Amino acid sequence: MLTSLDVLLEQQKVLHPKLYKFSVDEGEFASDLIAAMDQAVADGLDMICISYGWRFIPIYEDTIAIVAFGAMAKGVLVSASVGNHCPGIFTVASGHTDCWFSGTLTLGNGLKIKGWSLFPARAIIDNWSVIYNKTVSACDSAELLAQEPDAGRSIIICQRSADADEVSTQMNSVAEARLGAAIFISNDPAILRSIDFPNPGVVITPKEGKQVLSYVTKTIEPKASISFLGTHLDSKPAPVVSGSSARGPSRSYLRVAKPDILAPGVLILATWASNAMAAKIGANIELATDYLLESGTSMAARHIAGIAAMVKGAHPDWSPSAIRSAMMTTANPLDNTQKPIRNSEDNKPATPLDMGAGHVDPNRALDPGLIYDTTPEDYVNLLCSLNFTEEQFKTIARSSANHNCSNPSSDINYPSFIAFFSPEGNFTWLEQKFRRTVTNVGSAASTYRVKVKAPRNSTVSVSPQTLVFKKKNQRLSSSLTIRCRDDAEQKVQSGSITWVEDNGNHTVRSRIVISPEIETW
Repeated sequence: MLTSLDVLLEQQKVLHPKLYKFSVDEGEFASDLIAAMDQAVADGLDMICISYGWRFIPIYEDTIAIVAFGAMAKGVLVSASVGNHCPGIFTVASGHTDCWFSGTLTLGNGLKIKGWSLFPARAIIDNWSVIYNKTVSACDSAELLAQEPDAGRSIIICQRSADADEVSTQMNSVAEARLGAAIFISNDPAILRSIDFPNPGVVITPKEGKQVLSYVTKTIEPKASISFLGTHLDSKPAPVVSGSSARGPSRSYLRVAKPDILAPGVLILATWASNAMAAKIGANIELATDYLLESGTSMAARHIAGIAAMVKGAHPDWSPSAIRSAMMTTANPLDNTQKPIRNSEDNKPATPLDMGAGHVDPNRALDPGLIYDTTPEDYVNLLCSLNFTEEQFKTIARSSANHNCSNPSSDINYPSFIAFFSPEGNFTWLEQKFRRTVTNVGSAASTYRVKVKAPRNSTVSVSPQTLVFKKKNQRLSSSLTIRCRDDAEQKVQSGSITWVEDNGNHTVRSRIVISPEIETW
């Protein structure tokens, strides 16, 4: 079986990455962005990854959407951060990985707690006194904290109440007060994607905090030690959708569910300018480095661009939409505990409007079995259905502007489905039909049977329910009908349609999402 490692080792001989800069000290200009992306297409690149975007504007005013449409028409796949919701862009959501950066807290009674810490040095905090003072435990005043006795060689306990400042603010107060170290008791998920850790310390959960407080309040002279720079793999659950990752649906075009897919995007090791500040110790010590942990959908988009290049290397004749389909229909909706992937902010299961099809699986993407392919003409027909003015249409279509709009279609051959119900709460049934065509890229002779998981308050029917392929690259079509109605909770509901090969070699999964209708830009 061909694996992603096999392909990458072979592609090392032929990969030629290029960097195009359009953001300069003088500012960022749309004309520079257009020139950079057009030049990348002219240079013959297969993939473009862009870590930039505009929001709250229609696609005919969105420079990235306009240029990405032209790139797609030339056979170039564009991977972009999740705020870019143009149908032609491979839109990527950001997730936490299974990597845990730890500080280990050891109490005087021998209890060890593996907390979270990104303090950037191997500080020695050995058998120091622990201070718990309810008056200053909010850690929101550097002036009050500095008044604690022997503060420079003590560990202060900081508690974050529901209405208290963020942990990052507490950290800054501790650093400004020049305290020796701190234990931050918090369940704030934002701290798990930040590299700002200016003072020796460790973040622990409220549950773990109860153990620490029990020891400190019952001990005459409580002591503790903290060790730093620990890295642990296989943290559970993972992946988790980052709170900083923008959510769908796409306000520029509602009929395509966005984002498309989830990829690693939190605390990703990246190169860094060695003459720029990377981190701080205390209030005024700045550190430099050649590598830095970075977070955001920009990091996630780069993972997808690299995996897409790998798939392109294994299948050089595949179009951008075929590559996207292969990656989406093989994505994993489950975390490493085999439960549905969750959101980091509320710990609730993520919907396709949070994470797309699921977490990318490079090995499975190489052999998807079936693909949903789409031509540039299909995208132009989609534009034709949007009731744009002639000027707006030509702005996006550019070289395709002379296309005859005699066959407009808002139902593009996409590997996902989205339907909307009225937010008015009238509880009426709505019906939406889709038509999809899949291409057999697996075994020459193969049979697939459909498996449907309908979203809540809906029914889903598929016809035919069996696809029999007699040869490779054969195309077969099916129709899908969703009947749905709103509910009192006005929540997004999700399901799936999966084509399962009889021999079990391939499962081709597409997400179904039902959402309250929203206004478009």
